[in-house]
Amino acid sequence: MQIKNEQIEAYTKFFHGLSNPTRYQIIISLLNGKKNVGELAEDLGYSQSLISMQLKCLKWCNFVNFIKDGKNIYYYISDERIRELIQLGQSIAEGSINNICTCEVLENEKNELREEK
Repeated sequence: MQIKNEQIEAYTKFFHGLSNPTRYQIIISLLNGKKNVGELAEDLGYSQSLISMQLKCLKWCNFVNFIKDGKNIYYYISDERIRELIQLGQSIAEGSINNICTCEVLENEKNELREEK
């Protein structure tokens, strides 16, 4: 199967959207149902501004969607397959947690990103 470079970039960015711990925690929290920014902030122990900033990415990349209810905006998982993806990813990772957490390549990439900032 031939995959175009543009597709590879889109696919890797899709997974990158889940690579931020705060965004991942938001997704996990929303798997339990619709929540507003305040509820997410309380659940996760982060500021509402941080939650809002990460929701912007999750909305843009179509991981989450929202509905308005009066003055409140409630966020929810936009596609049920995201739940399946998270469950599958956790299941696969469970057998390799030590390897994943000690991967030198991933650690070097993370350090390189810090140095660039």
